[in-house]
Amino acid sequence: MRLVQGKADQETVYSNDPLSMANHWDEEGAQTIHVVDLDGAFQGSPINSEIVKKIIYSSSVDIQVGGGIRTLETIEAYVKAGAYRVILGTIAQKEPDFVEEACRRFPDKIIIGIDAQNGLVAVKGWVEVSKQKATDLAQKMKGFRIAGFIFTDISRDGMLQGPNLESIQEFAECAQLPVIASGGVSRLEDIKNLAKLESYGVEGVIVGKALYDKTISFKEAREALHVS
Repeated sequence: MRLVQGKADQETVYSNDPLSMANHWDEEGAQTIHVVDLDGAFQGSPINSEIVKKIIYSSSVDIQVGGGIRTLETIEAYVKAGAYRVILGTIAQKEPDFVEEACRRFPDKIIIGIDAQNGLVAVKGWVEVSKQKATDLAQKMKGFRIAGFIFTDISRDGMLQGPNLESIQEFAECAQLPVIASGGVSRLEDIKNLAKLESYGVEGVIVGKALYDKTISFKEAREALHVS
């Protein structure tokens, strides 16, 4: 399933079988598969954890997992299941002390998902926009032992309008840790433009809707990034 600008009432279901879809991208040669429990993101606790674990068990590539992860027990369960990285989003803004403890217990397994609208942090599955600047939250988080950031400009996410390169560059320069860009990618040129931000710390890009709508070929995307 894919949302437009994170809105639950603007969803598109691409498959009723997430496991087979994950296996498809595994077979296509993905290096990392980004899995989000959207129900969990809205509810505040994992709803589809068993499906997510099945995806981890059945995949030969790295799986990073997010969506409603707000307890150490949930993180531990995903790490034990074999998750490559666990994404913390809303709780990073709400409870930074929790993130610090999670990083202490699971070093290099935690990646912080920061979703922004007009530069401000959006939380609770993008239902709320806080008054905190995304760059300020990044400054606070980078003092912990995190693996990096996933940065999403939610005004562009699911809209196929192209990523906000200026916003991504600004965030990456501030973060000073590896950044995965997300939101708005609609064509091959977008991926090539994001690749130009590598020197600022942008190390990857999440592509969702464009792949499912077939406006981007996965093979062409890999070739554009010279991924073998």
